Amino acid sequence: MTLQKRWSVLPLACLAWAPLVAGAEPSDTDSMVVTATRTGTDKQDAPQTIRIISHEEIRQQQQITSDSSEILSNLLPGFSPARQKMSGSGETLRGRTPLVMIDGIPQSNPLRPTGRELHTIDFSMVDHIEVIQGANATNGLGATGGVINIITRRPAPGSFTQHLNVQVTTPTSRLDSETTGYKTTYGVSGNKGKLDYVFSMSHEDQGLFRDGDDHPVGVDNTQGDLMASRSYDLFGKASYWFNDDQRLQFSANRYIIRGNDDYISVDGDRDNGVPTTSRRGNPPGEAPYNKVWTTGITYDDYDLAGMHLNMLAFYQDYESLFGATDSGSYQDPALAPIGTLYDQSMASTTKYGTKTSLTRDDIWDSRIKLTVGFDTTLDKTEQSLWRTGRTYVPEIQYLDLSPFMQVDIKPIDSLTVSMGARYEYARLDIDGYQTVAANNGVNVEGGSPSFNETLYNVGAVWTPITDWSLFANYSEGFAIPDVGRALRGISQPGQSVDDFDNLRPIVTDNVETGVRYNDGRLDAELSYYVSSSDFGSRVTRVNDAFVMQRQKTEIDGIEASVGYQFTPAHHGKLAYSHIRGRYDSDDNGSLDADLDGLNVAPDRLIASWSARWNPEWSSFIQATHAFNEDYDGDDKDFDGYTLVDAAVGYTLPVGRINVGISNLFDKQYITYYSQSAVTQDERYFAGRGRTLTLGYSADF
Repeated sequence: MTLQKRWSVLPLACLAWAPLVAGAEPSDTDSMVVTATRTGTDKQDAPQTIRIISHEEIRQQQQITSDSSEILSNLLPGFSPARQKMSGSGETLRGRTPLVMIDGIPQSNPLRPTGRELHTIDFSMVDHIEVIQGANATNGLGATGGVINIITRRPAPGSFTQHLNVQVTTPTSRLDSETTGYKTTYGVSGNKGKLDYVFSMSHEDQGLFRDGDDHPVGVDNTQGDLMASRSYDLFGKASYWFNDDQRLQFSANRYIIRGNDDYISVDGDRDNGVPTTSRRGNPPGEAPYNKVWTTGITYDDYDLAGMHLNMLAFYQDYESLFGATDSGSYQDPALAPIGTLYDQSMASTTKYGTKTSLTRDDIWDSRIKLTVGFDTTLDKTEQSLWRTGRTYVPEIQYLDLSPFMQVDIKPIDSLTVSMGARYEYARLDIDGYQTVAANNGVNVEGGSPSFNETLYNVGAVWTPITDWSLFANYSEGFAIPDVGRALRGISQPGQSVDDFDNLRPIVTDNVETGVRYNDGRLDAELSYYVSSSDFGSRVTRVNDAFVMQRQKTEIDGIEASVGYQFTPAHHGKLAYSHIRGRYDSDDNGSLDADLDGLNVAPDRLIASWSARWNPEWSSFIQATHAFNEDYDGDDKDFDGYTLVDAAVGYTLPVGRINVGISNLFDKQYITYYSQSAVTQDERYFAGRGRTLTLGYSADF
């Protein structure tokens, strides 16, 4: 089999080891096949908003930050401003939690979400990212806010290629061993006969962050922090081609991030505008960490009696430790006097699953594409109080069986109609257990509640004239609420799992309509969406614990983007998102209260400009503005802020030097989450001040 033939079969393949040229022309992502749709849809033919974050865009962002949440936030205005912490709880897409996947393998843990789904892989292992915005029926469980499918690196044509990248990061206010961070990535890629392979490893050691006033940023000793942490990633992928049309692929990723436990949080003063800071010290207990194994085996037959068969089997082992705290929910007078007991929670999940799809696209002279498939998931999740060995959330076994069908019809050349259905059968198996003393230590009867839902989607894309298209879409999303949070919060005796209403699934209705324009030089898109759920899930904080409220919710918004290629070497982009979230606070059927920053993002505007000045020099600059927001209650009003980042690159005879500066004007600000999601002094965190990143990369 020729190499050219092999790569023509993989239309999504990009040159994963291609060196970054900041300011290069943007990739033609419109013609990319979006694997997250499960039907191989081109972006321009999708009846809802799809954003493909290219390899070049990811590398531009990595000149400025290594935080995966911040990279997404800088590129997606409908995504919440990043918390800059290990936990991303409260970071939503269009006001709802997205399903995060790596090469189609789910990273989200719906039974007991930890908020760390975006910290399961280092983005140096990533080629591009597919983002489906809004509820998505095709992917089933967890896709109520959309899908973020992270596509890992792929081997470039060639016998053997090596890649090296080193970075040093420091706040510009001072340069010392305490604040300096380091990152190194090394990888190899190549082809040998019928075998393609990619192997890469990275290590990052992050120092103390400082804010715009040169004060230490407050460390989150409980939820976990990126500041003063170390992370490791070991990634490998190998594909074997039996012939021109059949391929077997194995992939594995091992990711670990752990706090250094070098700092103790110093409470701020919210009323007087004094942010939380940090001081040297060793907090009690073990340092918070994430440890994740993700493995997958994929088989593709691109010509099975004229059809494309795709089969994926995956396994994930996920372990998440939170820091020690004397939280009221951990207290037990049988173990220690009230207020003196420090404990830590450990959430662990083991997932097995399969995804199978069969697509035929040559029906009725290629005007009909039909896809059928079947997905299975077996999830085992539990959460313990690690230091005392107590059960916090009992072991939950979750079984999900989901057949689906999708059909795309092109009755005339200018019109594409898509429709499909997915059946979800879900069952929970939970043994009887006893809640912790803080919830009265009640005995809860176990059970096996099951749920059946059929999800539908229908959409259309119409291109009345060249370069213009109109689209409309209705799609339903399916999610299981935070089962662990619901179970651990039971405090009334006589409760049975089978009769517990809070375990009912969340079905989200998403309606979207919009218009696109693309003439090759100017591309623009405008859309309006409404996302509603009659029995939704809203997270709120009561005392020192987050609790789940099952209430009617509705989120609507407008998104707009425009990009323009001024010259072959200069490209600019502008994107805007407006979101409004409401919920039924008194259960009378009317939407009478605002969703706060724990559930929705603020209105945001993002502008960027990339340029290639000559073959050696290139530059990139971006500005993000989060608008003021007034939510119910003055304690969660949000004072917006503007952040500017910039980077410049220079190509050497061997390799390339990049210099990036985040928060270019050293803006002092309190993060969106700290202003609008929580009210505690200990979590009144400032964002990072001006930070310099110097990097060198080479391919050889």
